[in-house]
Amino acid sequence: MKAVLCRTYGPPESLVVEEVPSPLPRQGEAVISVKAAGVNFPDVLIIQNKYQVKPPLPFSPGSEAAGVVKAIGDGVDHVKIGDRVMAITGYGAFAEEIAVDAARLLPIPDGMDFTTAAAFGLTYATSDHALRDRGELKAGETLLVLGAAGGVGIAAVEIGKALGARVIACASSPTKLAVCRAHGADETIDYTTEDMRERIKALTGGRGPDVIYDPVGGPYTEPALRSIAWRGRLLVVGFAAGEIPRIPLNLTLLKGCSIVGVYWGEFSRREPQRFAESMRQLARWFANGRLKPHISSTFPLERASDALELMAERKVEGKVVLTVDRRD
Repeated sequence: MKAVLCRTYGPPESLVVEEVPSPLPRQGEAVISVKAAGVNFPDVLIIQNKYQVKPPLPFSPGSEAAGVVKAIGDGVDHVKIGDRVMAITGYGAFAEEIAVDAARLLPIPDGMDFTTAAAFGLTYATSDHALRDRGELKAGETLLVLGAAGGVGIAAVEIGKALGARVIACASSPTKLAVCRAHGADETIDYTTEDMRERIKALTGGRGPDVIYDPVGGPYTEPALRSIAWRGRLLVVGFAAGEIPRIPLNLTLLKGCSIVGVYWGEFSRREPQRFAESMRQLARWFANGRLKPHISSTFPLERASDALELMAERKVEGKVVLTVDRRD
């Protein structure tokens, strides 16, 4: 089978595509014939040894896949060969086949194709855990989403609307903000041309947002936090801007607010029952049309480096997906 391999840490162009042996399932595992794989910002970080997960070299990047169960190991009884499944893998999904812990396989909802399934799991699961669990977002509250045109950002916009919140989307261009509005954002802020604090103040009548969803970090976190409402919650999701902010902690005292960490991967491992409930709720929202993943482009598996380069340059709106067309 073909696999995209990271043999040495480096930029996307350092990846290679090679023939490798097909995996065999161990006890409790299943092998998936991959039909599509989602591309996410952590994939850019992991190949540069800048991510908290550090697999041994060589490895295939790719943190989510959708496909068909090809083989199952001993002790696997909740999926069978031929089932349509999606999996959040951490790494390894940029390959024609992958062996995964069968307990982490999820059925693809009815009406969802493989490409959409590969764009669904990680971004929507992260945003659902952030907003419902960690942020306790309630109907009638105001949600501010930074990096709102990215994969997790659009998911946060849609989930915020599904929960009954007023959503303010922040992004870096009019084109990106148009995508946010198409996915339900009530108001938008271009933080490259507008004074974000003044715009937040105007849009909230000086009160500020109740919840801030921040997958960006860098120079945007502190001004957003300075604008937060009393008893607000700042959700720390990631640092796509590349810089981890240094926050003056007196701001939390003055605002009576909380800074809340969101580490979806650890949550899914430590609290599998709550994770399963989250995925069931997301499937229900998808079925009734509340969630519509935005896939801006697709690439064949062999062009994984091009897809990752787009992600590294922050030129992606929504999600990019790799498709696998295996002929054998």
